[in-house]
This record gives sequence, structure tokens and C-alpha cells, in this order.
Amino acid sequence: MRTGTKQRVLTLLLLFFLVFSSLNAATYTGQEVMSEVYNRDSGDTMKANLIMSLTNSRGSIRERSIVQYRKDSEGIERKLMFFLAPSDVRNTSFLSFSYEDGRGDDQYIYLPALKRVKRIASDSKNDSFMGSDFTYDDMGTRHPDLDTHTYLRTETIDGYSVLVIESVPKDTAEYMRTLSWVVEGEWFGLKKEFYLPNGKLGKTLTIDTFSQIDDIWVITDMTMRNLEKNTSTRIQMDEVSFDLEIEDSFFSERQMKIGTRG
Repeated sequence: MRTGTKQRVLTLLLLFFLVFSSLNAATYTGQEVMSEVYNRDSGDTMKANLIMSLTNSRGSIRERSIVQYRKDSEGIERKLMFFLAPSDVRNTSFLSFSYEDGRGDDQYIYLPALKRVKRIASDSKNDSFMGSDFTYDDMGTRHPDLDTHTYLRTETIDGYSVLVIESVPKDTAEYMRTLSWVVEGEWFGLKKEFYLPNGKLGKTLTIDTFSQIDDIWVITDMTMRNLEKNTSTRIQMDEVSFDLEIEDSFFSERQMKIGTRG
């Protein structure tokens, strides 16, 4: 083949590749990606042990031991967390209901010192969860219809094809927009950035470790960093188990006061 012909063929192949890549990326909308994230398989029931490590601006670290139960059935994701240690948070519990129909989460916290269950008001969802860098809203499962999502670009991180999605809340929120890096085809995030109304980066969430357990992708190590306060909260998860026998009635205010089960 002559040199000129080879160059034309290579040029056509390159153009074809670029057009194909562009079309392939364009097949996703931001809404579709975040709907895939929301609906990805996370198991019908799950139990896990968590270690929450809070680092303050001086570098001091406090650790909290937690056991978490979750059940997803009939359009409702139920989550119940029991704080086991240290003594200042022992017997505190957190209950959350997230709804597939787009309703806002119902959330409750049991404070043993007061011996009562407190409902988390909708205007308190941006408050710190148990003094951590996560908010109550972060601890729930945000429905994709609450935000407007835009596909921005595709990147490669650690060999994974990652879709970058911008999300803008439709209602009043602490952060004017977020950017999420979502693994294409597996539909879990590798990192997330939270931007303040003034445009500055306020928080970052990074996923440090993830693995497949019973064919389900599980995030086992993540860190939320508050750039304004220079603090961070790391959550590590282990002893993860799925397909447990958990009744819906377990996720109740009564159980919050009783405590965890064996």
C-alpha cells in the first residue's frame, strides 16, 4: 500500500474511533447514570461492622464502633445503626427510611441520655451526623429525582472507565452542586466533590477500598474531608454479610431503645 493511501486509511480509522467514542459517551445522560447508581444491586439485606474515625483540625483522632443493619424491600430501604463504643456514644442509635417514590428520607436518632427518640427535621438534614463530617443527608440514600444531573465527561481512574456527573439540587441545599466520578457499568462512585454557593470546594468524599462480596460491590473504606474546617471522617467496613433474615419490624423506634441483636 502506498504511503499516501496508508495515511488516508489511518486518518479515517482515527476519525471513526473518535466519532465512535463520542457517540458511546453520549449514550449516557446524567439522569441515567445517577439512576443506575441509585438502583444498583446492594443486596436485599446486609449487616456490617463499622469503624468511624474522626480527625480534628489538630490531627487528634477519635474512633467509634458501630454495627449497621440494612434491608431493602417493597420500595423502602431501611437502615439501623447502633453505636457500641466509646462510652460517650454507646447505645446511641440511628434509623433511616429511604423511599423509591422520591419522598424525602425519614430519619430518627435515639439519645440514651434523654431516653427518647428524636425525629430529624427536614431543615436539619444538613447538620453534622454525630459530630462527623457526614451530614444526615449523606447518611441517607438521596433519590436521583431530587437533583438535575448532567454528564460532563469520561475519565480513566485506576484502569476503570469513570463517568463524571454534575448534580445540582432542585431544592435548597448546603452545597450548590456536586461532582461524582462513577464507574461505568458497575455504577458505584470513586469520589465526590461538594461545592459551596460561593463556588469554592467545601468537601470531598474519596473511596479508598472497594471489593465484591457475594457478587455485590461494597465500599469498605471511605473518607469525607471538610476543607473549610480541616477535619475528616473515615468509615471502614468489615464483616459484611448479606441475605440475613431480618423482619421489617426490627427497624423501629422500639428496637432503637433495645439495642442490637446477636
